[in-house]
Amino acid sequence: MSARHRISITARITLFTAVTAVLLCGLVATVLMIAIHRYATGFLNQEVLADGGRVAMQVERGQVVYPLARRKSRYIQVVDPRGRVVASTPPLLGKPRMATFTPDGSRAATSVVCGGVFPDGECDMVIAQWAHRAGGNSIVYCSSPVIPPWVDPRLAAVVGVGALLSATAITYLGRRISAASLRPVNAIRAELDEINATCLGRRVPVPPSDDEIHDLAVSVNHTLGRLQAAVEQQRQFASDASHDLRSPIAAMRAEVEDALLAPRETSVTEVGRAILGGLERLQAIVHDLLTIARLDAGCPGAREPIDLAGLVTAECRMRHHVRSGCEFLLEPGVVVIGDRLRLGRLLTNLLDNAERHADSMITITVRRAPGDGQRFPHGMAVLEVIDDGQGIDKDKRELVFQRFARLDAARSRDAGGTGLGLPIARQIAEASGGSLQIEDSPRGARFVLCLPVHEGDAASLASGPGILHPDVSPTIK
Repeated sequence: MSARHRISITARITLFTAVTAVLLCGLVATVLMIAIHRYATGFLNQEVLADGGRVAMQVERGQVVYPLARRKSRYIQVVDPRGRVVASTPPLLGKPRMATFTPDGSRAATSVVCGGVFPDGECDMVIAQWAHRAGGNSIVYCSSPVIPPWVDPRLAAVVGVGALLSATAITYLGRRISAASLRPVNAIRAELDEINATCLGRRVPVPPSDDEIHDLAVSVNHTLGRLQAAVEQQRQFASDASHDLRSPIAAMRAEVEDALLAPRETSVTEVGRAILGGLERLQAIVHDLLTIARLDAGCPGAREPIDLAGLVTAECRMRHHVRSGCEFLLEPGVVVIGDRLRLGRLLTNLLDNAERHADSMITITVRRAPGDGQRFPHGMAVLEVIDDGQGIDKDKRELVFQRFARLDAARSRDAGGTGLGLPIARQIAEASGGSLQIEDSPRGARFVLCLPVHEGDAASLASGPGILHPDVSPTIK
């Protein structure tokens, strides 16, 4: 792992804050010094212009008063019309004129001159002004050393120290804020490190602040809740599966042990018949478990248009014992998109459940209903399987869709059910974009399957396999 990846988030934020603070404070200090330098230079320009103007007025009156300059750093020269220096401050006595440029008309001219009559390495701001006299116009040159960029060392030190202290304070505050902001994250991480399969009920602390970390903690707790529910469902599923698998295995073991204890009193045919029933039950359970595993894995099914009336027709043709106790109310042309094998399995599971609980009659209905505009934009395809048995209490209607969950009545009347038929049926319905619910009925249980209608070749499908075989004796609307 590179060094960049080993740096903590707090260190990264602190480093970024420090660099940004140094750059910003340095920029502010630079701008401030530039502003002060410009102000000082402008003030110096006014002073030099005033000193030169004062001497120019004296020259015009013919009354030059010495000393010419009131400051030691101020240099003044008076140059007559012939270009000779006729008056100057003491440091420039005997030296040539400090500059050669002349004023522009009646206005003063300003220029920066380096070297010449000035000390080595020194640059001066020189201002030239006219002094008007009858014998000719003289030029008054007044100069002063230019102000350095730092203006004054003490001022530069104060500004620099202030910028450094500001950058340090901003960096410190940035580190404090980042550490305080990430403290709830560290608490969440510490709690997650301690959560394992034995304590899934624990939750991470939710900070009181209404920010992204609060939302993160809430999302983590929701995820932990779903994970806990999934693990508990898996544990319950494994427990129920082992319980249901143990019963036929124990029965087959008892048959084999009885045959071994009394081989002369038992025939191979009797033992085979006894074991075959248990094997069929084991096969059914394993087949249902495999189906649930595929559905849980999200394996995609086929996508083809299916006429529900035709599907009911095909399934009922293969169940000869269903025809005598069934009533069919089928509307042709109700087409859905799905996997024919899965939807056939769904219908088979509903019919198996209805056969186990019906007293004398099973009603199968296929119809089209208006949609809600969102989930079912083109309408709903509704398939109902109704039996005239004892029915299911409202508080237990969701229980029957849980895996290996069978009501007491089902366990007493049918010991061969796997307890997976209805859960598989609901998963197939949801995987097909629909729903499977138990709704109110005057008598018995009423299972209602709703699927989105497909706007396609409904007429052509209905004219084909959608018409029931005559020996099923349906009633078609």
